[in-house]
Amino acid sequence: MSSFSRQQRRKAFTFIEIMFVVVIIGVLLAVAVPRLTGQAKEAKIRATELSIKSVTTALQKYELEVGDFPSTSEGLEALLKEPSNASGWKGPYVDDFPTDAWGNKLNYRQPSEHGRDFDLWSNGPDKQEGNDDDVKNWKTK
Repeated sequence: MSSFSRQQRRKAFTFIEIMFVVVIIGVLLAVAVPRLTGQAKEAKIRATELSIKSVTTALQKYELEVGDFPSTSEGLEALLKEPSNASGWKGPYVDDFPTDAWGNKLNYRQPSEHGRDFDLWSNGPDKQEGNDDDVKNWKTK
């Protein structure tokens, strides 16, 4: 009988050890996940800023070769396919249609409404235009 009760105690001890480990993992996740989530969002914002800079470079090369930036109606497609009125086009200037880190197409407007050569922006993580989370090539005051 004493051997049976030793086995029961060993099983109970193992269960307590497992529960203790589960609690520790839960506490670590409760602390780590919010921090990692914030870093993931910041990393996507930074990646989108880099994408905007890359597309800006492609648009500047387009402007040097064609003589003007694509119009809003031509859009960023002009970096992939030659517009009908673009003499001097030597593209494509990008490999694929420019997107942000959330997989959405970048927005483009020319002439700019913000005193730049063109407006280029992402609607950001919420995918809604005009919010504070938009990633853009101009500064708001």
